[in-house]
Amino acid sequence: MTCHVCGGVMKPALSDIPFKRGDHSMVIFKNLPVHQCENCREYLIEDSIMQRVDAILERSNAAAELEIVSFAA
Repeated sequence: MTCHVCGGVMKPALSDIPFKRGDHSMVIFKNLPVHQCENCREYLIEDSIMQRVDAILERSNAAAELEIVSFAA
């Protein structure tokens, strides 16, 4: 896979990525499987992983300012 930003090589990796739920709420996913560029560090998340992320975000505590979720592949 080729990076759409710099043309580098995208490799499978695990990364910690924040998702903003609202104006004052954020969920950080630890060890999220992504494809990450070896050159510029841009990343892509597969559709199947993003569907799981969306489902977890819907169940997360909307009142919490910060929630950290360990993603289990």
